[in-house]
Amino acid sequence: MLHLLLLSNSTNPGQSYFQWALPHVADFLPDSAKNIIFIPYAVVAFDYNNYEDKVNKAWQQVNKKVRSIHSFQNQREAIENADAIVVGGGNTWQLISMLYKNDLLASIRNKIIRGTPYIGWSAGSNIACPSIKTTNDMPVVAPASFQALQVVPFQINPHYTEDVIPNHGGETRAQRIEEYIQLNPQTYVVGLPEGCLLRIDNENVSWIGDKRGKLFLKDEPAKTISGKDNLQFLLNPLQ
Repeated sequence: MLHLLLLSNSTNPGQSYFQWALPHVADFLPDSAKNIIFIPYAVVAFDYNNYEDKVNKAWQQVNKKVRSIHSFQNQREAIENADAIVVGGGNTWQLISMLYKNDLLASIRNKIIRGTPYIGWSAGSNIACPSIKTTNDMPVVAPASFQALQVVPFQINPHYTEDVIPNHGGETRAQRIEEYIQLNPQTYVVGLPEGCLLRIDNENVSWIGDKRGKLFLKDEPAKTISGKDNLQFLLNPLQ
């Protein structure tokens, strides 16, 4: 059983925090989800209490409240008792480093595969994948491993864009993903643009958002994907 809401981002330009995603959060989380554990460990620029407050200020509009895991003395017990798990965005390297440091990865994975709803955005979506190798973030710390939760068999590249900065000589996002698939030929990569999300309910995969994304796999042309496509195949590991 899987119940995942994997968002590219929390905030669209010109909107308030979480404005675009709140209806999807409300639809995804059951009324019975009262004990919602929030993992703020991706944040670097401000503290965990502020991050918790920021999420709660937005989510009060849909009558949901999170409690940050840093306030628990026994964090693995907090995960075990959670009705839902929420992992915020920020720096993916810092996030996975802290999850290893606090020995939480296995506890979170076990809860997810037993059916506990999981919401992640940006870095929080990255860690649902087999690894964090398709994050955009600078490796500001050295985690114990790049291995992530592995609750889906494909990779996500959040904030995916095909915009090119004029007179900029750096690689495009698609070129960086091409490097990944050359070295990891048996893994799909989903380029997930801002304002879009993947919702997974058991074997059903839904694309939600007005923009179209890209699907990458070695030796195949990059494919445009949208809400019109059947994406159930993404949950089948490639051999």
